[in-house]
Amino acid sequence: MTNPLRPSRVALITGASTGLGETIAEFLGGVGWRLVLTARTESDLTAVAERLSGRGVIVRAVAGDVGEAAHRARLIAEASSLGRLDWLVNNASQMGVSPIRPLLDHPVDVFEKVLRTNVIAPVALAQLALPLLRETDGLVVNVSSEAAVDVFPCAGIYGASKAALDQASRIIAAELADTGVGVTSVDPGGMRTRGYAEAEPDFDLSSVPTPDVTLPFWKWLAEVSSGEVSGRRYLAQSGPWDTK
Repeated sequence: MTNPLRPSRVALITGASTGLGETIAEFLGGVGWRLVLTARTESDLTAVAERLSGRGVIVRAVAGDVGEAAHRARLIAEASSLGRLDWLVNNASQMGVSPIRPLLDHPVDVFEKVLRTNVIAPVALAQLALPLLRETDGLVVNVSSEAAVDVFPCAGIYGASKAALDQASRIIAAELADTGVGVTSVDPGGMRTRGYAEAEPDFDLSSVPTPDVTLPFWKWLAEVSSGEVSGRRYLAQSGPWDTK
């Protein structure tokens, strides 16, 4: 139960209209967090926000592209209007061309768009969010991928961008070591999502778990301090998640 004398925590979640982002929003809203949600598809985002609002969750839903500076600024303003920010969850991402194809067959402008969404936007949001996160000893959660460390042919742009995000996460965590703000990377593992289906339409996803499989991890992460997890990379489907 939320302590009436202590404002409930606030999370800003990108890519929150479907898949993993929606799952995280459902979980945090269910345990009393207030939410700022964003995604590019307004209809999907509105559906999620209305469902959560109907359960009594305080939700600010702002459709838009995190690759755009004005949209990022608005998201931080929405979080500020709620009085605090505890988690910045950088979940929004782009695969590249779907169905996926070899790295050298991708148009350069697609590569640039993927990097802008998957690397530049998370770092830029963290820059803007830092003053709020300092006030709460908050946490930046950068959603990575198994493609960041393993070689998957035709997933080169996506994998390269997630590897870059992992390294950026480690560097920023080291740079913020004495501030109380933490930065962690989370590899959610293979999941049955809309993006996966679009990227590999001929692949049978029936045996691939849904994003709900990661819920034990999010419950654990919400109960530890930012300092305990900062600089680490976690596999959400492979617990226990020891902080020692």
